[in-house]
Amino acid sequence: MYEKVKKLLVDELQIDPSDITMDAELANDLGINSLELADLILLCEEKFGVQINDDDIHKFISVGDVVNYLSAANVS
Repeated sequence: MYEKVKKLLVDELQIDPSDITMDAELANDLGINSLELADLILLCEEKFGVQINDDDIHKFISVGDVVNYLSAANVS
């Protein structure tokens, strides 16, 4: 799942792959703003067929948070 999320970040948001780690914070380390975070959420929903609750978006602080959320949602 990590590789899939990393690919999304690189391909869709033009994040440098060398900056992406499980511990990298979306805003502080990768420079993702609120609009880009919304794009990331939509991309994850489309690509992985999962519905992400608005209440859960605030939990997405690091790349690992996104990976763990999608893994817990049984996304493959």
